[in-house]
Amino acid sequence: MPDALSYDRVSLRHDAASVDAVGPISFNLRVGERVLLMGASGVGKSTLLHAATGLFPQSIPGDRRGAISLHGCPVESRTPADWADTCGYLFQDAGQTLAGFAVRDEIAFGPENLGVAAARLPEIVAKAMRRAGVPQTWADRRINMLSGGERQCVALAALLAQAAAITLADEPAASLAPEAARRMTARLLAPGRTAIVVEHKPGPILDHVDRCIALGRDGRVMVEGAPRDVMRRHGPMLAEAGIALPLATRLHAALPDLIDPRLPLREALIGVAPKARHRLQDALLPAPIRTGEVLATLDGAACAPPFGPVVLRDVSLTLHAGEVVAILGANGAGKSTLAACLAGLLPPRAGRRTGPAGAVAFQNPEAHFSRDSVRAELECTATAPDGVAQILNRWSLDRVADQHPFTLSQGQKRRLALALLAESDRWPLLILDEPTAGLDGASEAALAQRIRALAGEGRGIAVITHDMDFALSVAERAVLLHGGTVQFDGACRALMRDPARLAAAGLLPPEAAPVLDWLETAGC
Repeated sequence: MPDALSYDRVSLRHDAASVDAVGPISFNLRVGERVLLMGASGVGKSTLLHAATGLFPQSIPGDRRGAISLHGCPVESRTPADWADTCGYLFQDAGQTLAGFAVRDEIAFGPENLGVAAARLPEIVAKAMRRAGVPQTWADRRINMLSGGERQCVALAALLAQAAAITLADEPAASLAPEAARRMTARLLAPGRTAIVVEHKPGPILDHVDRCIALGRDGRVMVEGAPRDVMRRHGPMLAEAGIALPLATRLHAALPDLIDPRLPLREALIGVAPKARHRLQDALLPAPIRTGEVLATLDGAACAPPFGPVVLRDVSLTLHAGEVVAILGANGAGKSTLAACLAGLLPPRAGRRTGPAGAVAFQNPEAHFSRDSVRAELECTATAPDGVAQILNRWSLDRVADQHPFTLSQGQKRRLALALLAESDRWPLLILDEPTAGLDGASEAALAQRIRALAGEGRGIAVITHDMDFALSVAERAVLLHGGTVQFDGACRALMRDPARLAAAGLLPPEAAPVLDWLETAGC
């Protein structure tokens, strides 16, 4: 039996680029194999997936060298659309997968185009919705009325309905709450499925893949092998390449005398002496920052999206200068709507907001771009003569300074959008909506440091995230949304040690939960 997908000495270069985006690279995906493709932002992971069915270079302009085959057939022997019976895509942005219909029609779209009889469609759609965790009550909702995470769940249902033999998924869980992400992983990477998944946070899926392939910053294969072996043997090299590592591996790198990365984290902590508690706490939790004046207040606010119903009622929150607050909740809980109200972009339907206007870093980074190069975008934020160069370097954008923002990788777009707000002193209040989506390990660590530095300078920052560990690393306070109200407003660390409360809101404890429990028993 031929391999499901084969890359043979493939190099890919985008139009107008002076260097290859990725390659030369060779690897095979066997039938029934699940592969995790890792690498820093911008090393060509998405481009490799686009080339699998010929989207690159037939629809995305560029040049391909080397050979790609699907089930032994050259990819160029069919159009990208004709390969839909063989390959199903989940893009980073669900908007690239969905066509803007109602949920029911989105899920039926793939089978319809494959010629499935109309009489079979209702059963196929209903089954795909159940498997993807999409409520049947969503069937007639328009896609543009769903949250980013809800759209990703619908995209999963559409993929399942398509029933293609090979799945290509590009950060499928980046905008999902933990419970939904776990469901996504179970469906995409069930034993026997044939799939390549790109993921910047490999920890939660390592036990669901058969092989890891890591790309270096030069766009070539750096290492490949069994998942746990790759992490255990090559952790420092992966971290140097910007790839995120499981928490136990990261803690071992920071505290090699305390944590054994070969053991589950809870077991690795058994032999750690209580006197080491401050070292563990400093490696895991943010240093306290003294808070200042009140920047924004919501008092009994009813929050609603434009032209939509009220989704949050009786919200009373205060955000101070120097404070970092994590806003948490399941997909569709109203986090982005709360962000817009807190920033003053949306007036509350009832109650009131006070304080100066804030800025929101939107989930879609392209919403921030209006100029023809990265450098031009940043010129409006720099005040010193060499300010643009400093910002480019600080956000690791110097190599793409002269590219059009829309040609960047998703992670690079995210960093540029964040830089446009964070590097301006215009906004005392910043709200970051899913800021880690698309970011590699190195970029996420740098973002965490930048958030704390901005708070130390007197900014007030709210971080909307589904990443419990990232929330724990940057925020001392957490706000939990569930059932249309604020269910919790208090210490982030306390919430992360309350699995029952998190579960009731559709969330899961962070990977660091065993460390938090250990710190509690050690008296820290």
